[in-house]
Amino acid sequence: MEELIKQVLTILRGMWKYRRAGMAVTWVAALLAAGGVLTMKDRFEASARVHVDTQSILRPLMSGLAVQPDVEQQVLMLSRTLISRPNVERLIRSADLDLTVKTKEQRDALIDEVTKNVRIRATERDNLYTLSYTDTSPDRAQRVVQALLTIFVESSLGASRTDSDSARRFLEEQIKAYETKLVEAETRLKDFKLRNLEVQFEGDADSAARMSQIAEQLREARLQLREAESAREAARRQLDIARGAGARAAGAAPLATPMTPELDARINEQKRTLDALLQRYTDQHPDVQNTRRLIRDLEEQRKREIQAYKANPSDSSLNSSIESSLAVQELNRTLAGLEVQVASLRARTGEFESRLARAREQLKLAPQLESELAQLNRDYEVHQSNYKDLVSRRESASLSSELETASSVADFRVIDPPRANKTPVAPNRVLLLPMALVVGLAVGGAVMFLLSQIRPVFFDAASLSAVTEMPLLGVVSKVINEEVKRQERRSLKRFGLALAGLVGLFVIGMAALSYRLGQLS
Repeated sequence: MEELIKQVLTILRGMWKYRRAGMAVTWVAALLAAGGVLTMKDRFEASARVHVDTQSILRPLMSGLAVQPDVEQQVLMLSRTLISRPNVERLIRSADLDLTVKTKEQRDALIDEVTKNVRIRATERDNLYTLSYTDTSPDRAQRVVQALLTIFVESSLGASRTDSDSARRFLEEQIKAYETKLVEAETRLKDFKLRNLEVQFEGDADSAARMSQIAEQLREARLQLREAESAREAARRQLDIARGAGARAAGAAPLATPMTPELDARINEQKRTLDALLQRYTDQHPDVQNTRRLIRDLEEQRKREIQAYKANPSDSSLNSSIESSLAVQELNRTLAGLEVQVASLRARTGEFESRLARAREQLKLAPQLESELAQLNRDYEVHQSNYKDLVSRRESASLSSELETASSVADFRVIDPPRANKTPVAPNRVLLLPMALVVGLAVGGAVMFLLSQIRPVFFDAASLSAVTEMPLLGVVSKVINEEVKRQERRSLKRFGLALAGLVGLFVIGMAALSYRLGQLS
């Protein structure tokens, strides 16, 4: 440590030898630095304060009906992304900063300078934003802040409208797509139902219940057919008994002419029945065909009786007498009605049998058809649900857009209009002048150190011996008389006066600058 202190003292003694040159360099460097500080252009700041009111009475009223975006977050994000190249170019055009720009390089440099000097500061709790810009001209700085304020407000409203329009266009495209899907699904469902029209069920009954119903109807029709056939056989037996009793009672007395009143009455009755059936059914209906066949049988029977009468008039007279009795006539009418009923029930039984067969075939295909129908219905319901949701969202988006337009969801209030401060904010010459003095002193000290190293001076025998590496035979001391001492004192006084003058000059300059700034403010 002692050796280090000794070396430092030796260096300082060597530098002190060149104090005159160092002081001269210090004056020159300090004055040049001060001149540079004084010649720097003043920069003025223009600023404006804006309050963004995001509270609206319609927001709680329209809750649940319209989409309400986070306006505070949108404005905060806008303030952070406002200083972009497109916005800066628009700002330059609005503030007429590009009037002197001729080349692309100059334009790029201007954009970089404006981007560097524009500031947007926000207090997130109060939604208060400060827009500022520094420039060498206060008027130009004020124009830039005014243009920046306009862009800030318009960008917020424009972004909101752009988002609403984009959302509405997207919803319209999706709604059209789902309308097409709904039409296609409805067409597939309609085609499926037309292809399988016979499988459509009545009510809520399924295939098994429908087949059970047809089987029950078939059993009932068969029971009615057996009952009608039994009644017909009983009527035939009673007719035979009545004819035998009539023959015994009438005896063998012949009649004058052959008569078939019973057959004629039955034929007329069947013709009337046929006319009634033809009014409701076609010629292919089983009841119509059975009635026609019965009429032909009765006409054939009538022809046979007439021929029998011609061959044996006595027997024909007997038969005619028997057939003309009221009991036989009534039984014949009953038998004819039963014949028609049996034919009708046979036709009904055949129809139910064919229906039951078709139902059994359909029952085998029912699971596959029901699965296809369920898939079609499921697709249709999904498309319909999505379509309704999209329509609802479109209406909500339209209502939200109208809400933004009508209620001014984000209300921009200018608290402080754009104003340029007449006092320059930069450079701070009061602070830069002491730094210029320090720079001058540093340069002078550096020159003194450099000269002491170029032309070193030895102040003791040990340093000389260590540097030359030669034996030292002796040392001759310098005798300092009064004249030398007076010269040293005058030299020291001049050095002190020069240093004090330099410092005093800078102090006076700082005081003058402070006074000038006070007058401007």
